[in-house]
Amino acid sequence: MTSEQRVVVIGGGLAGLRLAQRLGAERGPAVTVLGEETHAPYNRVLLAEVLAGRYPPEVTALPAPGPVLRRGVRAVRIDRADRRVHCDDGTAPEYDVLVLATGSNPVLPPLRGLFPPDGRELPDGVHAFRTMDDCLALDAAVRPGVRAVVIGGGLLGVSAARALAARGAQVVLAQQAERLMERQLDADASTLLHTHLTALGVEIHTECRVRGLTTAGDQGPGTNSTPRPGTNSTPHSGTGSVPVAGPVAAPAHPERRRVTGVELADGYRLDADLVVLACGVRPRTGLARAAGLDVRKGVVVDDRLRTSDPRIHAIGDCAEHAGRVYGLAGPALEQAETLAALLTGGAGAAPSVTPYAGTRALTRLTLGRTGPGDGHFDLAAFGEPTPLPGDDVVRLADATRRTYRKVVVRGDRLVGGVLLGELSTVGALARTWADDESLHDLFHLLTDDGGH
Repeated sequence: MTSEQRVVVIGGGLAGLRLAQRLGAERGPAVTVLGEETHAPYNRVLLAEVLAGRYPPEVTALPAPGPVLRRGVRAVRIDRADRRVHCDDGTAPEYDVLVLATGSNPVLPPLRGLFPPDGRELPDGVHAFRTMDDCLALDAAVRPGVRAVVIGGGLLGVSAARALAARGAQVVLAQQAERLMERQLDADASTLLHTHLTALGVEIHTECRVRGLTTAGDQGPGTNSTPRPGTNSTPHSGTGSVPVAGPVAAPAHPERRRVTGVELADGYRLDADLVVLACGVRPRTGLARAAGLDVRKGVVVDDRLRTSDPRIHAIGDCAEHAGRVYGLAGPALEQAETLAALLTGGAGAAPSVTPYAGTRALTRLTLGRTGPGDGHFDLAAFGEPTPLPGDDVVRLADATRRTYRKVVVRGDRLVGGVLLGELSTVGALARTWADDESLHDLFHLLTDDGGH
C-alpha cells in the first residue's frame, strides 16, 4: 500500500490500535480509527484488577494513538459501493481498505424480570463486566458487606467474583455447568479453583440455573419466592442467552427498578444488592451483516484476514478464522500484526509475508492470595487439556503447596496443559507448545526450575 491510500479501522480497542500503530511505524497508508468509547484507550484485560482495587484505572492505558483515533464516534453503516463509513456524528470517511475491529458484546441471559415489558433498560444494580464504564459503575457500587451475585462461572465470572471478594463484598457465584471454567479446566483443576475461591470468601453453586430477577417497586417474577434456609442454591440444568449491545448499567434513580434478588429455578432466592452478568460475549457483527458480508459466529475471514469483500478485513474478537472465534487478547494482537505486515507488504511482496494460520492461545488468570503468608494462586491453560484415546497424560500435584500441573502429550508433541498455583514453568511449557517443538525432557519442563 502507498501513503496516498486510506485505511479506516472501526474499533479503538487492542486490535485496532495495534494495527494503526504498526501501520504508522511503517510509514504506510493514512489511518483513521473510529473508537466508540469516549475513554482514552485501555487494556480490557486489566479491568478485573481495577475492580479489585489493585490498580487505578490509569494503569490500564494503552500507548497514546495520537490524532488517528477519533474517540466517541460510532460507525452506523458501511457503504461498500462508495467505500465510505457513515458515522453517528454525520461524517462519512472514505476508505481504500476497511478493517473491522468491532470486538464483542456481553451476553445477557433471558432472565425473567431483567427487562421491563416495554423496554431494554436494566434494573439498577445489574451490571455487565466488559467495558471501562461497566468497571467504574461496579467500583462505585461495591462496598464491604454488599451482597453480590455473579451469574456465570467462566473466566469472566471467576475474575469478577475474585475482584468483588477482594473489595469485601459478600459474593455468591452461580454457575450453570457442573464445574467452574469448564472450557479451560479439567475436573481436578476446577476443584482446586473452587477451593481457592471459597477460601477467598466466595460462595459457589454449580449446576445452578437462574430463572429471573426480583426488583423493588414491581411485582416481577420471584417476588413471592423464599430464600432457602442455610444455603442459596440447588443443582439445575442450563438455559440459553441473548446478546446485548452498548452500555448495560445505569446510575440509581428513585423512579427506576432496583434489583433485590436472584430467583433460582427451584423457587429459592438469593438476596442481592448487585448482580454481575458474566455469561460470556458474542462478536459484534451487526455492521458486517448489514453490509452483506459473510457472517457466521463472527465475520468470516481467510488467511489474509479478508472478508467476503476483499477491500474489507476483520481482526480481533469479531473475526472468525477457520471456524474459530478466539475472544482473547493474544490472538487479536497476532491478527493485527499479521494484517499490518500483509498491508504494508503489498501484493508483490505477498509471498514473503506469512499469512495468518491461527493462534495457539494461552489463558492466564491471577487469583491472588488467601492469606498474608500464602503465595499467589495463578492459573494457566493452553491447547487441549482433555486427552484423546492414545494420548499420554502427566500430572504433578502438591497439596501442601497447592499446585497442580497437567500436560497432554501426543506422540512427541505437547498438545495441551493446565497449571494452577505457582507458575514458574508456564513460560517454558507454553513456548514448547506454541512452537510445536519435539519434547526431550518433559519432567524438567514441569519442575520449578524448568523455565530457567
